[in-house]
Amino acid sequence: MENKGNTLVNDCNFMGIKPIMMDLPYPPIQVRGKNLSYANLLSLDYCGAVSEMSAITQYINNENRLSCEKCPVAKTLLGIAMAEMMHLQKLGELIVLLGGNINFVAKYRNGGAKMWTPEYLQIPENLKNMLLADIESEKAAIAQYEAHIKMIKDDCVNAVLARIIRDEEYHIMLLRTMLQTM
Repeated sequence: MENKGNTLVNDCNFMGIKPIMMDLPYPPIQVRGKNLSYANLLSLDYCGAVSEMSAITQYINNENRLSCEKCPVAKTLLGIAMAEMMHLQKLGELIVLLGGNINFVAKYRNGGAKMWTPEYLQIPENLKNMLLADIESEKAAIAQYEAHIKMIKDDCVNAVLARIIRDEEYHIMLLRTMLQTM
């Protein structure tokens, strides 16, 4: 952060930041057929408590809070958030192909539904706890994707979920590295 007279300026430059993800292609976004049950499962990954929407918001919040003081960490978190945005987009396409709706409402197997809320977020006050919370969120996402892969009998959908898991594992590795170099 730079002080120019009476004006504070964030001099962390985010130009050129790209999504941080595995250098592997994604499978085609396709499904074997419409299946509202599968679409509802993916709605949890899209906008449930453990979801891409929650991950994006948590990473952007942390990035904003760190950008003035810890620019390199903020840049990494922004790159991870961008990868999570790509996951959200791919899940949205799958949900629509499966016959579901994109409306930020997670649909549960018991018939319940809940709109996404920032109450799902963890907002620690210091960098170490931010990184630890992000690691735990990534682990929870992987566990949820793995559970959904077991429940979904559509190889096309499961291929996309498996590819997303690869990015989430990569994010954990990056976050752990940042934590160790603090």
